[in-house]
Amino acid sequence: MVVSDALNGKVALVTGAGRGIGRSIALALARVGARVVVNHRAGGEDAREVVRTIERAGGKAISIGADVSDPDEVTDMIARVRRALGPVDVLVNNAGIARALPLESVRLATWDATMAVNLRAPFVVSSAVIPEMRARRWGRLLFVSSTAARVGGIVGPHYAASKAGLEGLMHSYASLLAKDGITSNAIAPALIETDMLAGNPAASPERIPVGRFGTPEEVADLLVSIASNPFVTGQTVQINGGIYMT
Repeated sequence: MVVSDALNGKVALVTGAGRGIGRSIALALARVGARVVVNHRAGGEDAREVVRTIERAGGKAISIGADVSDPDEVTDMIARVRRALGPVDVLVNNAGIARALPLESVRLATWDATMAVNLRAPFVVSSAVIPEMRARRWGRLLFVSSTAARVGGIVGPHYAASKAGLEGLMHSYASLLAKDGITSNAIAPALIETDMLAGNPAASPERIPVGRFGTPEEVADLLVSIASNPFVTGQTVQINGGIYMT
């Protein structure tokens, strides 16, 4: 990981940060000096424990519950962040759902629910923080995608399509906001040891060339490195143990 003080003192909002990859991202950002907002929807105690872990290490963090697909709740969340810490400098759109289903079981309700969290919510939250980033001419937009956006994956078409759309959103922001001092990038993990992976019987380390699942900490370290580098924008960086190579 790039060791840099580029994020020291910055306000970083991580959506869906109570568990799994989001939790590790929040902790990694705090380690490089960011003041972290741990967003959650239902897992309030998990989020508060992340905050306590950061505070025990000498960092600054708060937890805020909000459904990030709801514009009203997002507006309220951003206002609370501003009052407590200041405007958001670093946004990590991590919140996501992945309900593994066979093709014939994917119904429109599942499609809509997946798009609401995985694609609508990143647009809603990004739209809420971009104006102040542009005014300050500094910002980092980061999106947690998936290798499924390129290969289909093991969850289903609803999930793969939502992540492919997320990468399109990232690319658009990168091209439109580069001259405003804002970078926009995605990371695309696959087969990372989380609760989401544990619930999918199709997941097996035998699918991965390096022979093991990845860890949330490895994903978090990569994301912090990308966020620290002002010359990286418009990129999707794969982190998947070689399961997909270009």
